[in-house]
Amino acid sequence: MLPHWLALWWDIFGSGSELFLCAVRYEDDVIGIAPLLLQSETASFIGDIDVCDYQDFIVAPERSREFFKVLLDDLNQKGIKQLDLKAVRADSTTMLELLDVAEQRGCEISRNKLDVSLELDLPATWDDYLLMLNGKQRHEVRRKLRRSQDAGNVTYRVIDNVDDLKSEMDIFIKLFKSNRKDKVIFMTEKMASFFRLLTKSMAAENMLKLYFLDVNATPVAAAICFTHNSRAYLYNSGFDARFSTLSVGLLCKVFSIRDSIQNGNEKYDFLKGAETYKYRLGGQEVPLYECRVKL
Repeated sequence: MLPHWLALWWDIFGSGSELFLCAVRYEDDVIGIAPLLLQSETASFIGDIDVCDYQDFIVAPERSREFFKVLLDDLNQKGIKQLDLKAVRADSTTMLELLDVAEQRGCEISRNKLDVSLELDLPATWDDYLLMLNGKQRHEVRRKLRRSQDAGNVTYRVIDNVDDLKSEMDIFIKLFKSNRKDKVIFMTEKMASFFRLLTKSMAAENMLKLYFLDVNATPVAAAICFTHNSRAYLYNSGFDARFSTLSVGLLCKVFSIRDSIQNGNEKYDFLKGAETYKYRLGGQEVPLYECRVKL
């Protein structure tokens, strides 16, 4: 929900929608912001579930109910008939406050489980993390790390600044598209432009971690992570299928977890999707919902 993220999404994908940014103030203080777009008589979050894993309003916790009352009044006055809010966490202000306020006003509401996100609490050390895994998974992680070392000169590296980012993103996009048809379809020229500009923007804010695993100086796996408020977010990844027997895709993510621990992060967020590896690496489910409010 950061401004530069939403502004970038709007610049690339916002055509055909009307921007609706609503800030609510109490005296001189902003108590909440609704980053919405309008299509016909329906308001939705800026962004979409293809590239924004979960979304919410930006609200001062102690003023959330007041914020939503004013927001709903304003939407009514502007002739908006429905809120359609996709991919909101169970602990979001949307779920905890908005739906209750809307229901008390007599609005028709619905909430349906859409997907899951997975996350884990990071311990202080890598050894402590391994102890968090069950015996089988701990053994598998250690075995894969040992086996990779037998394959040649295996190195991990991280890109966290704007320098050389263009060439490194060329490598990432190539790895991303290398072994799944759905990823090739997803990574259109417009989407590739979004990824490039997003990583550049996040690097400028000191929030980018672009991880690579190299075998004999050849990049074979990559993962984009973002860091914010002691939390690491695994945004997307790719690997060279020719090296799949070495589990290079998984090992690159393991490296990102280890690096996140070493950098003092408190949580590692695998983001949306119930892929098996997320559970094996210790992820715990957070339900994501689609919420509709008829005003």
